[in-house]
Amino acid sequence: MKVTLRPLEAGDAPLLARLYAAQQAFLAPFDPPRPDSFYSLEGQQLELELLERERANDRLYRFLIEADGEPAGSISVSRITRGPFQSGGLGYWVVQELNGRGVATGAIRLVCEWGFGTAGLHRLEAATLVDNIGSQKALRRNGFLEIGRSPKYLYINGAWRDHLLFARTIEDTRQ
Repeated sequence: MKVTLRPLEAGDAPLLARLYAAQQAFLAPFDPPRPDSFYSLEGQQLELELLERERANDRLYRFLIEADGEPAGSISVSRITRGPFQSGGLGYWVVQELNGRGVATGAIRLVCEWGFGTAGLHRLEAATLVDNIGSQKALRRNGFLEIGRSPKYLYINGAWRDHLLFARTIEDTRQ
């Protein structure tokens, strides 16, 4: 399966609204609480307007993940900090139908190439729910190292949840 990324744009609001609405039940155990409006065209238009502002300030970049040319999820680099840190936080999701088929692994590889290349980052970090083994495997396949466990790290699906923390620097070799 060929995985590609392209930057999300304002015109992607209808596509994202359809994708998020179709995947809402699947994503609920992994996501923070979201208002119903998030899954609407208007909600995604607002999200993409925010993205444009954040991208203009070099703080957030989001990409559409495509698998064999079809929309398959999204991946982002957020919380970008420049100066001596040169770091960002990785977040991603893949449609349920394509989980376990290498799509997340491929998307992470591509966003690392972008992050350590075009974006000039030194470090990428990611966090997964403790029981999200698939996501942990995708990160490890891309050279991310587990660096610890953070108790009650994020409010996910109605509760504060522990997460495993991962990081990769430009010097780390892929496994």
